[in-house]
Amino acid sequence: MAEEAKKLAGYAAVDNHVQNNQVLGVGSGSTIVYAVDRLAERVRQEKLNIVCVPTSFQARQLILQHGLPLSDLDRHPELDVAIDGADEVDSALTLIKGGGGCLAQEKIVAGCAKHFIVIADYRKDSRCLGQQWKKGVPIEVLPVAYVPVSRTIAQRFGGEAVLRMAVSKAGPVVTDNSNFILDWKFEHAQNWKEVNTAIKMIPGVVETGLFVGMAERVYFGMEDGSVKTRDPPVN
Repeated sequence: MAEEAKKLAGYAAVDNHVQNNQVLGVGSGSTIVYAVDRLAERVRQEKLNIVCVPTSFQARQLILQHGLPLSDLDRHPELDVAIDGADEVDSALTLIKGGGGCLAQEKIVAGCAKHFIVIADYRKDSRCLGQQWKKGVPIEVLPVAYVPVSRTIAQRFGGEAVLRMAVSKAGPVVTDNSNFILDWKFEHAQNWKEVNTAIKMIPGVVETGLFVGMAERVYFGMEDGSVKTRDPPVN
């Protein structure tokens, strides 16, 4: 059910936002696989001329496997659209990302795009962050700083920030940028914009998995086979 929902969201985003002669940011994770499937299909059928900029090693492999044109931010620092998944989306379109460990590059690519579009299945839809996603906010840190950063976050914001350990390797998860990840299990809702800025200012923090005010639209694949869209609230 969830896989079909991911596919619905991925197809909807590609069909509604990808046009000829665009530079596209390609996100990471399980949902993006379906978006790239659809992208490759449209490129073949419609002879689209597009260029893809990846957000991770995984995204790069996906682009190459489908024979799509691969580029980078050195050559294409301005993107037309970036499409990516999310671990959780709240009612204000604030996202938690980084469950797959690619948050820093994902945020850089999203920030370079004129339009940042998010795709997710119904399980990622929350009224407030922490409702569905229980693993906390990922924070990428320089390895030398993981203990002081972890302590500072716990002292200033409560909860605990735990070093993410690898599954098929002894020791911690190492990101594509050779850094570590702390998962901050927060205790209560926060002013995410302020918290995001404050955490970023802690020496040794590379990036947070909080995406505040970045997503322009989210497509949720639903259990009943429909696709629900959410736009940011009008302030």
